[in-house]
Amino acid sequence: MTAQQETRPNAAAKPVRWAADVVATMREGARVRLDYSPQSLWRVDRMIDGIRREGPPYPAVESVLRGFGAYAGEVIVRRTGAEWWATGGEHWVRTPDGRLWDPIDEARRCFGGHGSLRLLCRDAIAEG
Repeated sequence: MTAQQETRPNAAAKPVRWAADVVATMREGARVRLDYSPQSLWRVDRMIDGIRREGPPYPAVESVLRGFGAYAGEVIVRRTGAEWWATGGEHWVRTPDGRLWDPIDEARRCFGGHGSLRLLCRDAIAEG
């Protein structure tokens, strides 16, 4: 077993759990089904936009944004064979072509009105 194989489950554990939590929360609380498809990220972008328009302070929505970002990262992982990487408490997705993506930060950017998880996923899935 290589060092990469040994650290991969550790790097993926938190984002996979965050993504699963947001899927369950959206299904049970908002009656929104998230199926880990790229198309489902349209709904996620709209949900983040709706939250932003309500004007809550960032700390009040930080964990849900983290969950939405982790969900988008899992969409990329499942579609491309990418892997989660972690360092210094931050989590990124590395696609097989070596590119790094930060879907959790992109969710924060969406909340600020300057990002799109759908477009991030589209770019990550596109052949590079």
